[in-house]
Amino acid sequence: MTRLPALFVSHGSPMLALDDGLAHRFLVGLGRVLPRPAAILVVSAHWETETPKVSAVERPRTIHDFGGFPRALFEMQYPAPGAPDLAARVAELVPGTQVDPARGLDHGAWVPLKLAYPQADVPVTQLSVQSHLGPAHAYEIGQALRPLRDEGVLILGSGSFTHNLHEFRSSVQEQPPAPWAVAFADWMAQRLEQGDTAAVLDYRNQAPFGLRNHPTEEHLLPLMTVMGAAHPGETLAARHRSYTYGILAMDAWGTAQAA
Repeated sequence: MTRLPALFVSHGSPMLALDDGLAHRFLVGLGRVLPRPAAILVVSAHWETETPKVSAVERPRTIHDFGGFPRALFEMQYPAPGAPDLAARVAELVPGTQVDPARGLDHGAWVPLKLAYPQADVPVTQLSVQSHLGPAHAYEIGQALRPLRDEGVLILGSGSFTHNLHEFRSSVQEQPPAPWAVAFADWMAQRLEQGDTAAVLDYRNQAPFGLRNHPTEEHLLPLMTVMGAAHPGETLAARHRSYTYGILAMDAWGTAQAA
C-alpha cells in the first residue's frame, strides 16, 4: 500500500470555501495530486478538548461554527461518510483517547475538504486538539499516528500558519501582508525546511512576533501533529505559501523525503 503523506493546511476564513484566491485554487487542485486515501483523519483547530477525542459518527453532520457570513456559506453541506473504524484505530494508537459518538465536521475540516474532495466520497473523521498541553503534546500525538500513513489514511492538520483575528483591519482579501506576519511565517518556513523540530516547538520563545501571530495556540497545533507524523528521513516541505487579508499566512506543508 502506498504511504500517504501527512499534510498541514491553513483554512483561513470560512469564506475560503466561496472566494477565489491563491489558497482556494491550491486546495481545489490538492486532491488531484495526492494518492487517493482510503480515509482521512482531520486534526482541526476548531475542536478543542481536555483530553483527545475522535469522532465515530457514521454520517457526520456539517457544522457551521461561525457567524456573520453570507447565507450561501450556511447552506453548504459536506455529506462525506464517517470513518468509525478509523476512529477505533486512532483510539488504539493514542492511549486515553475518547470516542465521541456525535461530533460532526467543523469548518476546519469541511472547508478544505470541500475544495480538495468535492465529491465527498472519502470517509472522514476528526481528532481534537489540546491547546492547554502545548506543542510538544501535539507532536507526540503525531508520532503515535504515524502508522496510519501506511494504512491508507491521509492525516490532515487544519489550522492557520498565522492567526491573530484581532489584527483584522480590512475585508480586502488581496493586500500586502503585514511585516510582522511575514517575519514569523518566513522564520517558521526556514526552520521547517531545516527540520529544526526543537525550534518550531519552542516558537513562542524563539520566533519573531510569535505571540502576536498566535495569541492562542490551537491554530498551530495541527502543524505540530503533522510534524510528529513524519517518519525518520522525512522533513516538511512547502506545498503552498500565500497571504490573505494581509495577516493570515495560508501556508500548506507536507511530509517529504529530506534532501
